[in-house]
Amino acid sequence: MLQVGADFAGYVIDAILGRGGYAAVYRAHRPADPNRVVALKILDEHHRGEDQTARLRREFEFARQLDHPHVITVYEQGVGWLTMEVIGGGTSSALPDKQTRLAALKQIADALDYIHRRGIVHCDVKPSNILVSQDFLRAVLIDFGVAYAVSETLGWHATRIEASLPYTAPELLRGRPPSALTDQYALACTAVELLLGRPPYTGATWMELVDAHLNRPAPSYSHKIAWVPRSFDSVLHRALAKIPDSRYDSCTELIERLSDTLA
Repeated sequence: MLQVGADFAGYVIDAILGRGGYAAVYRAHRPADPNRVVALKILDEHHRGEDQTARLRREFEFARQLDHPHVITVYEQGVGWLTMEVIGGGTSSALPDKQTRLAALKQIADALDYIHRRGIVHCDVKPSNILVSQDFLRAVLIDFGVAYAVSETLGWHATRIEASLPYTAPELLRGRPPSALTDQYALACTAVELLLGRPPYTGATWMELVDAHLNRPAPSYSHKIAWVPRSFDSVLHRALAKIPDSRYDSCTELIERLSDTLA
């Protein structure tokens, strides 16, 4: 971990913002421009192999192509690091109530539909990859490290699943290429977690979780939670369909229908 005041690639470290499984994120600035603050993401020393540096480079290259208010803005990259805008409110799990969470989900759905029109699939939609502003009015999709361009999926050969298992669509687990409908499935899992407290499928082991996505019917909540209507279950069941083409036409449609059931 870098200390406050340390220099890295010409940036001065102001504070640590957080850390994940393979990188730390710092608030930082250039000495010549102290008012321009960035989030500086740096791979840990023991996570700077070819795979990890390629993933970080991929994260930067995909995000750099995009211009949307709810997609993270990136600025600069080097070997094992990148800079991006600072989003100061934490992850979407920090949102205080159902209404702010629904608002965030609508914004992320719009962002996903935007990247899908650009021929990009995020492949790792989950609550921790959604940051929110300090006033909770803006949600931002981050981490394109395992994203794919639709053009790359031609002749697809899956060697391993890099997405997060609680949110992974059945088609990915079957070795099929990702699509916009794959992100929609993950968004549905994310919505359930943000609105109801946990994702729709859980398991004691990764094998149980994989089996649940592949074979277990989508759960129903209306008979367990008093404020959840049966229409919520119906919307969710379609979004979590095992066959991708049975899902909604867009992420926005999914979230709008979920919101309507809870109005």
